[in-house]
Amino acid sequence: MASRDMVVGIFFLSQTVLGMLGNSALLCCFIIADFSGIRAKPTDLIVKHLVWANFIVLCRGIPQTIAAFSQTYYLDYVSCKLAFYFHRVGRGVSLSSTSLLSVFQAITISPSSSRWAQYKPRAPRIIGPFLGLCWALQLLLYNFIFVYTTNIRGGRNVTGIQDFGYCTVINSEKLISILIVILIAFNDVVFLTLMTLASGYMVFILLRHKQRVQHIHRSLSPRSSPETRATQSILTLVCCFVIFYATSVVFTSYLSASEGSRWLSNTGAAMAACFPALCPFLLIRHYASFFRLCCSSFYQTIHCACVVREF
Repeated sequence: MASRDMVVGIFFLSQTVLGMLGNSALLCCFIIADFSGIRAKPTDLIVKHLVWANFIVLCRGIPQTIAAFSQTYYLDYVSCKLAFYFHRVGRGVSLSSTSLLSVFQAITISPSSSRWAQYKPRAPRIIGPFLGLCWALQLLLYNFIFVYTTNIRGGRNVTGIQDFGYCTVINSEKLISILIVILIAFNDVVFLTLMTLASGYMVFILLRHKQRVQHIHRSLSPRSSPETRATQSILTLVCCFVIFYATSVVFTSYLSASEGSRWLSNTGAAMAACFPALCPFLLIRHYASFFRLCCSSFYQTIHCACVVREF
């Protein structure tokens, strides 16, 4: 085994295990909350879908890790198609769920005098249908993967392939490749733009509110204000989201339009899994008090609590 393959295998193994543990912790907290009778907020449904989408994306790290440690590991014909298809679907749902989370939060904190205030009562009711629409859209968008993905044996006698170590992707005609790249990039850019605009709007609202009450915070405590801490959390989430997914879009578009090397394929897969692996740890910061409440409810076997979560 080459040292480069060992490094790649260790990286994918660490990334997959870390991401699985973080998302599992977040999911277990929601399960405990449901059994404890804790009242759910509308954003919790979005986070649950986000967690399941993250699980799907991180599952691709398993064959990546095995292929890096074992040069004779290959997926069969059907498994290759399903692995690539659900990875891309999970990635798309993770992207759209995070964007929806930002948009919903922006509507929630908008002042009553803004044009967004009229959507506050209706926003919680459309979360479920919108999440269903996101799943349906991503399931339809990546149907082309079933046509161009095959196993190692099926790609040996085909010119113009991308070798991922355990599966191969057959390059389509140039015009079709361009259309696929445009379609995928458009899907990603739309959701990235929505999240960036919504997060920028939230930061603007919070900073303006901070200026109005700045004299109160100065007289009460020298610590940073809640608005400042919330703004920093939003900026952290947005920066991670935009950096990882924008980089992933570049790698995906390049790989779809050309014959990339194994190293480039591994880099693209690693970047696509970075945000799903780190996302739960960013969200856990918001749910810190909620986690303490869940643990207290679990150990004290309190099943009838009705508490509104702070997010």
